[in-house]
Order: sequence, then structure tokens, then C-alpha cells
Amino acid sequence: MQRCATSLRPFPVLELDLTPFPELRTERLILRAIARDDGAALFRIRADKRVMHHIGRPLATTEQDALDLIDRALKDQAGNNAISWAITMQDDPTLIGTIGYYRLKKEHYRGEVGYALHSDHWRKGIMKEALLAVVACGFERLGFHSIEADTDPRNTASNALLRSCGFVREGLFKENFFWNGEFLDSAAYSLLKADFMG
Repeated sequence: MQRCATSLRPFPVLELDLTPFPELRTERLILRAIARDDGAALFRIRADKRVMHHIGRPLATTEQDALDLIDRALKDQAGNNAISWAITMQDDPTLIGTIGYYRLKKEHYRGEVGYALHSDHWRKGIMKEALLAVVACGFERLGFHSIEADTDPRNTASNALLRSCGFVREGLFKENFFWNGEFLDSAAYSLLKADFMG
């Protein structure tokens, strides 16, 4: 059954206001606004086959590819349609990863989270620390009711990370993503504000 597109008493669409930018601090990390100065560091991540293996996006081949990605993120952010954080250590401002909300569904008070971390920093709990901070910001500051994540079912590390932060796998879409000449499955994870804030 298809839901009706209109309602007799429609609720207002979520309005994001990303100014000032919500810089986040955790025990070890600073999550700050991404900037064009991060181009070289982002290139190292987006050119790493290990990082990009399950992301389903082209490898960066030049630093300009990374700068183009940053420019798109900043444009979306300026329009209050997405938000991207640079993940840095508290004692070093160099970008070691990114995390953010993309493909926002403002009418449903819902955002999709995505992330990437330089392989030198894997298995240190860094992304879990960043994800928990970003999820809290999504619910408390941005006003989301729910947060989703779309992953490759074979990406066991990312799927375990999501589950450790309270996300629940709600579905599996069979061969819905065409990449590098093959049809791939997608796993749908979700987290409700009530379950996270508890």
C-alpha cells in the first residue's frame, strides 16, 4: 500500500541551520569543518584501495578529485542540505577521516550517515568515537528523528561498527547497486532517536 503524499495536517519540514558550524570534541578527537586545505589529506584517503573497497565510488587519481569532493560538500553544506566533518586528533589538525550526513530526508526528519577513515588509523576505536558524537549531534542539534546507513553487506567492519553504536539492520536490498560491472546488495541500518537517547 502506498502512503498518501499529502496530509490534512502536514508537519513542517525539518529546517537545518548549520551556522555556526557544530564543531564536536570527544576524548581524543576534534570533528571540525572540512576545508579546501584538507585536499591533500583527503586525497590520500580517497586514493587508498583499502578504504574505498566497499564505498562504491571511484578512486581519486589526483588531488583535484579530492578538492572537487570538498567543493561539493561545502556547496551542499551552504544550502543546509548536508554536513561534513573532518576527523582530526586533538593534538594534530591533519584530517585523518571524514564523517557526515548526506541525502537528507528533511520531510521525514532523517539523515544518512557516511564515513571514511585513513587505514593507518583503523582498529583504534576512532570511528566509533566519531560516529557516536555525530549521532548525538544529529539527534540533539540537527533535530533528526532517525538516522540511516547504507552499507555493503560484505563490509564486516563497518557493519559491526554500526551495531556497536546501536544501529539495527532493517533490510537487505538484493542487487540494487551497480558498480564496476556487477550488481551488489545493500544493507540498510537505522537508529531511532528514542533508542539512542534511551
